[in-house]
Amino acid sequence: MPTSLIDDIRALSPAIRELAPLIERDRGVPPALVEKLAGLGVFRLAAPREHGGLEADPGTLVEIFEELGRADGSTGWCAMIGGATSMALGHLPPATAAELLRDPRFLIAGVAAPLGRATPAEGGYRVSGRWSFASACHHATWLVGGVVTPAGVRLAVLDAAEVSIHDTWDVAGLRGTGSHDFSVDDVFVPTERTFSLAEPPAHPGPLYAFPPLSLLALGIGAVALGIARAAIEDFGELARTKRNPLTGDPIATKPAVRVAVAEATALHGSALAYLMSSVKSAGPDAPRRAALRLAISTATRNAARAVDLVYHAAGGSAVYDSSPLQRHFRDVHVATQHAMVSSEVTETVGAVLLGLGDVPTSRL
Repeated sequence: MPTSLIDDIRALSPAIRELAPLIERDRGVPPALVEKLAGLGVFRLAAPREHGGLEADPGTLVEIFEELGRADGSTGWCAMIGGATSMALGHLPPATAAELLRDPRFLIAGVAAPLGRATPAEGGYRVSGRWSFASACHHATWLVGGVVTPAGVRLAVLDAAEVSIHDTWDVAGLRGTGSHDFSVDDVFVPTERTFSLAEPPAHPGPLYAFPPLSLLALGIGAVALGIARAAIEDFGELARTKRNPLTGDPIATKPAVRVAVAEATALHGSALAYLMSSVKSAGPDAPRRAALRLAISTATRNAARAVDLVYHAAGGSAVYDSSPLQRHFRDVHVATQHAMVSSEVTETVGAVLLGLGDVPTSRL
């Protein structure tokens, strides 16, 4: 991954932070910002290089999503969804992947849960269904939907022009992700626009040998850690300027405030290091997949704990709409609710670590 992309994203971050209150108010990332991110290649990070993708390594994905999460949780989340979901093109026939990537506005999002049904038809399937939690769906050019076929579960790549979006995303945090429901009714999807993660990828390369569910989950922990880093930085600024009403000194002089920022920083740094280390040692066997998913879940939980520490240490100042800390608090706790970092996944990880052979590991 060219260093210039990471540098460009870091240079863009201050402008994104300025937009954060507007993004939350409007419940969506501005189209101009989406265009900018598309131009940088964020939404094709995991797409095959030979067809116009960047085919970035997973560690680079973590670095980029963490930085964008720091700039704004909702923007980071949409970038994560688009960037990680572009790995789907590594599972499509080369000609199909190349066709999808010709659009400079390319952005693929969607929901893997098999909430649709696909009936075999000549050359493909007739697909109907409704999917929830489709982040960035308003900006997507293509949407993935999990479907049940007579032969099992597949993923269908749907043309966004044929999709109906339902305004359902009225929530506590990550409000700007626009994670609405979407549906299709008896839409034809050619076979070459369907795939299964259980089948070998169509495209060679180490990125597509990486555990696919882990690649999709990776960004949840990364964005959450970015939100935590933003909260720590915003709290540091508050601590240096907010005065203790009893002494007139900055609250940074209070021992409890110093402890809170130190512990929050340690939670963020240790989780990021753990995540990056697990990414480097990831592999296809169940123990290594379990270890990676544990690192992802731990990153998300540590991020929430770090935000909690500085939010509570900020006192009453943190509850006002003018304080970014209340937004970070809400955003990170919505991230913890994602199914891919749920307690059920952690339970499965624990079973693998204990050497129990009677637990399903397909969710890893």
